[in-house]
Amino acid sequence: MNRDTQFLISRKQFAVDLSSITGDQHERGDLFTYSGYVSAVWYRRQGGVTRACIGNLHLWSHYLPRLLDLDDPNDVLTADLDGRYGGDCHGRWDGENYWGAQQPDVMEQHLAVLRPMLDQYPLIPDGYEGWWTYQAARGRAA
Repeated sequence: MNRDTQFLISRKQFAVDLSSITGDQHERGDLFTYSGYVSAVWYRRQGGVTRACIGNLHLWSHYLPRLLDLDDPNDVLTADLDGRYGGDCHGRWDGENYWGAQQPDVMEQHLAVLRPMLDQYPLIPDGYEGWWTYQAARGRAA
């Protein structure tokens, strides 16, 4: 992943909770695989409506040249990870409608994060660090 210094919704960026990174790795011939998750929030726009989202990013690669330092979140996030599936959304708020969990306590937890995000767009909530993207760093070809 790459870290951007400014927010651009077109770059499909994520803010992540660095303390939530989990995963494991193992050898695959002369390379290494990694598979894990991190809690994240992000914004997406559809039909002219901006939505605040909360969920997980699946972090994985089957072809890493070295073992990652699993105690260093930045080492994991800056590895050449595959993000073709984007975030796994658990809750979404568009300012009018909530989509996601049906348990009232989980809905309340989600909305406590998502409402201020959308009200103060492009806010990064406390406990999250952004902006991370799977897209190539600007200035380099993909």
